[in-house]
Amino acid sequence: MLDRSRCARAALAILLLCTCLDGRARTRTGEWRSYGYDPGGSRYSPLDQVRRDNVSRLAQAWVYHHGEPAAAPGREGPAFESTPLMIGDLLYFTSPRGRVIALDAESGAERWTFDPRLTAAQGAPRHRGVAYWEAGRDRRIFVGTHDGRLIALDASTGRPRAAFGDRGQIQLDARLSLRSPPAVFKHLVIVGSAAPEFPASGPSGDVRAFDARTGRQVWEFHTIPRPGEPGHDTWEAGAWRGRTGANVWSMMAVDDVRGLVFLPIGSASYDFYGGDRRGQNLYASSIVALDAATGRLRWHFQTVHHDLWDFDVPAQPVLVSVEHDGRRVDAVAQVSKTGFVYLLERETGRPLFPIEERPVAASTVPGEAAWPTQPFPLKPPALARIAPLTRDDLSDVTPEARQYCEALFDRVVSGGLFTPHGEKLTLVFPGNLGGASWSGAAFDPGSGYLFVNVNELGAVGEMRKLASGGYRRGSDLPRGEYARFWDERRWPCQKPPWGTLNAVNLHDGSIAWRVPLGMVEALAAKGMKDTGTPNLGGAIVTAGGLVFIAGSNDARMRAFDARTGAVLWEAALPASGHATPMTYLGPRSGTQFVAIAAGGGGYLSSTHADALVAFTLK
Repeated sequence: MLDRSRCARAALAILLLCTCLDGRARTRTGEWRSYGYDPGGSRYSPLDQVRRDNVSRLAQAWVYHHGEPAAAPGREGPAFESTPLMIGDLLYFTSPRGRVIALDAESGAERWTFDPRLTAAQGAPRHRGVAYWEAGRDRRIFVGTHDGRLIALDASTGRPRAAFGDRGQIQLDARLSLRSPPAVFKHLVIVGSAAPEFPASGPSGDVRAFDARTGRQVWEFHTIPRPGEPGHDTWEAGAWRGRTGANVWSMMAVDDVRGLVFLPIGSASYDFYGGDRRGQNLYASSIVALDAATGRLRWHFQTVHHDLWDFDVPAQPVLVSVEHDGRRVDAVAQVSKTGFVYLLERETGRPLFPIEERPVAASTVPGEAAWPTQPFPLKPPALARIAPLTRDDLSDVTPEARQYCEALFDRVVSGGLFTPHGEKLTLVFPGNLGGASWSGAAFDPGSGYLFVNVNELGAVGEMRKLASGGYRRGSDLPRGEYARFWDERRWPCQKPPWGTLNAVNLHDGSIAWRVPLGMVEALAAKGMKDTGTPNLGGAIVTAGGLVFIAGSNDARMRAFDARTGAVLWEAALPASGHATPMTYLGPRSGTQFVAIAAGGGGYLSSTHADALVAFTLK
């Protein structure tokens, strides 16, 4: 006979367990625990308190100033590129110099800071944030430094965890800079680095995994294969030896279920000349999937063969699930500086849409051997201009802009995508600032839309012979080696739009919508409000149907309707927000916040600030 009291007690126990688990789920849902929200970099938050119908009420809640100085007049300034994490009741982020800062998530009040006390200067400072790891009560923040160290901090106090490495830190090569947060898989912390771009010889760009508790190195992946390793034969005549570059300077993605880590690998050094590294040059400019526990190669896909353009794979891969040929497929979406979006099956690297190897222009530089073909995805279409620019395409937003741009255009050889720079001044579209950049992408699992902001900006340069042998790109234009195709006001020299936000339907490879991102105040005053601007710093998407992004070079934060691309809200910032925002629930109030680092500076902006700004509904 059925014991009703026992059944009732069991039912109550199950109810209490479900309630407890549901509460824990709500707490986790309200947090932002990885750079891209989750280890797979989706940048999708299930929070929906801020929605299409009330986002107009979003207002500033608080501002925190990190206090680091701006650049001297006329110098490239520090770039505040950090995206905070939110765990428990704290926000964790980094300043441009890599100081770690913890704030109260509700008020913005400072709880603790950690200064890594840099031992070497690494150019204009920029840093993108931290990683979080926990095992039981052991909660740690991991941060890389500009002078090549990996540091483990107690998440509650900010003090180094002495048992990790040498009193809380591991010294990698001091010539490397660890600007982006590492990836975390189970008990491992996986680290890439920013390596020198000139000269060609220098520190290795290898990726390493360390035990999160002790700092013991567990594995190392050679991004430039050594003798006997797959891909070694793509480097002719020993060109692999002592080579720097082919490094992971951006963010990695992790598939916890499959035990895979996805590496966005940059170009080999020197970026613009490969006469001393003939061959296809694996695994430079490639997406690489490794067994996260062992570092063993699972598959690779090279987006650019024998890269001569600094066309790094610049952004965190995004792990997505799509409908393809009548079935659900787990895939990885990778945006690129070339403007292409690569959609690859997650287990094998097989492209879901056709990719053609097409003949491209040969190099005219003596000793150079450009690869004869390059991969062109048929879907989705390129998100940025890839065709050569013509005189009819030049900007006419003002007579002065037209005059300057015509004079510059008359000096260049105009080429499109994959045109090698020659000994004459050469214009290449897109340039090495994109297309897409480290800004990356956000994925909405409900619609299947991938949200990508891109630049429409060319690069200008010429190859100059060095007395020591080989060539180096340069120019007599502002920024020299990294000159852009823009005028004296940094307005791009082709007709607008100069920056766009795109929604790509990954189910069928179509463009769902495309809108200009940003505006130029002086031109908006004349009625030209849809120019867009160059941009750095990516998007997030929420269950409230909103895409949040700053990024544009006009010191504004915006919310777009995720279905249509309509602007539903915007707010002025102290400086341009060249970072990716994040969103979370206040642990005490239960209200949704949206936060953005607004620092200006960097490659694009001449204005500077030191502000982390948080918004909430009023």
